[in-house]
Amino acid sequence: MQLDRVVNFHKTIGDKTRIKIIALLKDGPLHGQALAGKLGLTPPTISYHITKLREIDVIYQRRDKNTIYFHLNEKKLEFMAKAILEIGGEKVESLIVSDEEKYKIINNFFNNDGKLKNIPAQRKKKLIILEHLIKGLKVGRIYQEKEINEHIKQFHEDYATIRREFIMCHFMNRQNGEYELNPKEMWLI
Repeated sequence: MQLDRVVNFHKTIGDKTRIKIIALLKDGPLHGQALAGKLGLTPPTISYHITKLREIDVIYQRRDKNTIYFHLNEKKLEFMAKAILEIGGEKVESLIVSDEEKYKIINNFFNNDGKLKNIPAQRKKKLIILEHLIKGLKVGRIYQEKEINEHIKQFHEDYATIRREFIMCHFMNRQNGEYELNPKEMWLI
């Protein structure tokens, strides 16, 4: 699960009105007027909060004649709420690799001039290569996207794919075009 999605979920849920809406929908579907009445809020306010909750897919709507009922997507809510416990826990079990094997993989994928020949397709090898590529970056430093691109270009011309892999494999997180290394415990390797 990408860190950005987990953060967005918790930011959206972190509102008293939205938590109350979720609590009310736990007992069954309700329409907007009923939610407004039970919470003492105006229908436009309820619509605003419903829209935010629909954006993260924790509620969905069904129409019954002229009335729209809102339902709680309990599976999605539970999955997203538990996702924070899974960050860094998705490590590849088969990645108990000796230093000798890592050395062989790195040598197979890099030219003598230090350029990456190609991005490995196999997940295990890809993670080893990504870990090798990220070594020149410092923990705790905020990097601009341009700096990350320049760092990657030293090794391979497809900086966008590698940058995306850094995020997807939890080596880094991105916010507003700024990148930062995650703690090693969060890496998938």
